Amino acid sequence: MQSEIYYYCVALELYEFEVYNRRQMIEKYSSYIVTGPTASGKSEYAHRLAKQLNGVIINCDSVQIYRGIENISASPFAGRELSDNIDGVPYRLFSILPLSAQISVADYLNMARREYENAISAGFTPIFVGGTGYYINAILQGISPIPEVSDENRNRARDLVVDDLSTARKLLPKEFKATDPQRVARALEVFFETGRHLIDWQSLPRTGAITPTPHKILINPDVAELKTRIAARIPKMVAGGALDEARAIIASGWDTRRAIGAAQLCAYVQGKITQEKCSEDWITKTNQYAKRQRTWFRTQFAADETINHAIKAD
Repeated sequence: MQSEIYYYCVALELYEFEVYNRRQMIEKYSSYIVTGPTASGKSEYAHRLAKQLNGVIINCDSVQIYRGIENISASPFAGRELSDNIDGVPYRLFSILPLSAQISVADYLNMARREYENAISAGFTPIFVGGTGYYINAILQGISPIPEVSDENRNRARDLVVDDLSTARKLLPKEFKATDPQRVARALEVFFETGRHLIDWQSLPRTGAITPTPHKILINPDVAELKTRIAARIPKMVAGGALDEARAIIASGWDTRRAIGAAQLCAYVQGKITQEKCSEDWITKTNQYAKRQRTWFRTQFAADETINHAIKAD
């Protein structure tokens, strides 16, 4: 009995020592980026980290920035009343734009910088969370010095993309690989404005990084675990209000290609496919997106710390 008590006390001391070291490691950094593929649990992890460090959560997800699609985007505010905090943790740049709004990376960077500086000046720890690679790159490296685009050329590019995305992409060089309508429109408007392609501007030195040396945490579960979580999550999202969001998307004319699952939900609402087909296709598209994210993290994101399992919600 005494030996069991002894080993228990030793184990407890080792655990407390590990927790202490973990806290010391965490608190020496002034800012963080928490990222990972969709459904990895990065939002849960960031929230717990913010609780521990008196942190402010700053969104770096290009879809969660929109209001009215919280379920489709898997926002922390899905099923919650929109607010500037969750359980006392401040949340910034979530659900702030209407579906009618357009936002460039430069626009995002300016907003994120303001929230970062506000957090620092108020004595909070900024914690960026999200899985949008080009937002993360902008935070870490800044952006190229691309001239301002006139409303005329911006509208011209947007109209062309809406009318015929395939034709619009043919105006861009073969090196431009993006297919997302918003990114294609951005590349076109820059070309119309300057006569130079976006990839040429992007080859210039970048400026304006917000925090080039944050502590970078990657939540990176194995493929099997992630697929299981995705398959379990989609039906809950459908039941949680995603269908009403799809109806709002249809009414607004928002491009459904900008959010995984939006096209499938809208097709179901319009009676074009069954609910079973909707869920199956949404799961497939989400798995494909997660694969692209994992490739990006492997090739373009140098994590300081990697957690090789999903973070479960409390």
